[in-house]
Amino acid sequence: MSDGVFYRLTTAVIGLFVLTAIDAYAYQAIRIATTKLQTTAKHITRGVYWSITAFTIFILIWINTAGIANEKFKQWIIVLLGIVYFSKLFLISVLVVDDLRRGIHLSKRFYKKKFNPQPTDNFQRISRSEFFAKAALVSWSVPLAPLTFGILSGAHNFQVRRKTIYLPKLPKSFDGILIGQLSDIHAGSLFNRTAIQGGVDMLMQEKPDIIFFTGDLVNVETREVNDYINVFGKIKASHGVYSVTGNHDYGNYKSWASESAKRRNFEDMVAVHKQMGYDLLMNENRIIELQGESIAILGVENWGIGPPLRFPKYGKLGEAHANTSDAAVKILLSHDPTHWDAQIRPEFPDIDLTFAGHTHGYQMGVTIGNFSWSPAQYRFKQWAGLYREGTQYIYVNRGFGCIGYPGRIGMPPELTIIELKRGNA
Repeated sequence: MSDGVFYRLTTAVIGLFVLTAIDAYAYQAIRIATTKLQTTAKHITRGVYWSITAFTIFILIWINTAGIANEKFKQWIIVLLGIVYFSKLFLISVLVVDDLRRGIHLSKRFYKKKFNPQPTDNFQRISRSEFFAKAALVSWSVPLAPLTFGILSGAHNFQVRRKTIYLPKLPKSFDGILIGQLSDIHAGSLFNRTAIQGGVDMLMQEKPDIIFFTGDLVNVETREVNDYINVFGKIKASHGVYSVTGNHDYGNYKSWASESAKRRNFEDMVAVHKQMGYDLLMNENRIIELQGESIAILGVENWGIGPPLRFPKYGKLGEAHANTSDAAVKILLSHDPTHWDAQIRPEFPDIDLTFAGHTHGYQMGVTIGNFSWSPAQYRFKQWAGLYREGTQYIYVNRGFGCIGYPGRIGMPPELTIIELKRGNA
């Protein structure tokens, strides 16, 4: 038995043991809550519970041993089971409180060496256990409902976010130019072609003069986007569509048969951008001229803070920046917003505006008026929206698609429209 097979087998056994342990502990709530049911109803309810557990174990063994080629199918199975068991953790937390309560009660009786068999005490104890069991079952639905709704509704609830940015050096001929941005498509997670087409149409209805795509076209491999090339190929702008790569676009999250296979995958990625009509900027720039005036569009490959495999530093900003000194304004496309504080601001103060993505706003949060909160803010200093330091700006797009969890809760997918104006803010 190879080390890889042994590792996968060991991981599978441990995973099944953990899931079974969760189900066994959660069964307390089912057992107590069904105590007063008639015998037949009690047995049916409990039998259904354990049948679901057995079916879950079967499904997990099947998708890990049957060699299923449909990665999207496997992804959905894992996601749905993940939602169920994540929700069960809420159920278990209530049971833990009940067990602690009973443990404290028994400890007090032990140390007092007293035992009170009065029916009233017994009734109260059982009543409390029933309350906690029912509360546990209710708590199971608390995350289950929004997580399900986030898939059914939140994943494709595209919203247009508008900002106006004033740049004192902006040439007069570019005053009022509209920039559209989308980011993090993650084609491997898309599941509603009609809704995706609707999102693209929303962007096109804004009639942006120029459009930026800031990386992560796929999850793992380029072929994920094949069914959507015609959809995203409809994204056009009078001054062009410019794109860069994100950390997911290099095939680093897959064990390839060979380095040449991985290299061909990335070559396909480059070809897909060209097929869709996107001008892929790989550590290079483009000069846009209007009426004898110019701005520079710079684009770098992925550059981010973190472990090399997860957040590769392929970006070479010096190369992208070369020969742009004559441009009145420089706009940079860089997938990962950590690049801004780490290198862009300290080393390239003449880059006026940066467009990024990557964070997805963690696909979960709250936005009320100008107030926004998400767990993403504890990982990223610039996680969503517009930020300014001195004369430099960065806009972080919340993403078009999803990764992992195929939904969004309070953090809808974003289409960005930025109007550039000449002058001071």
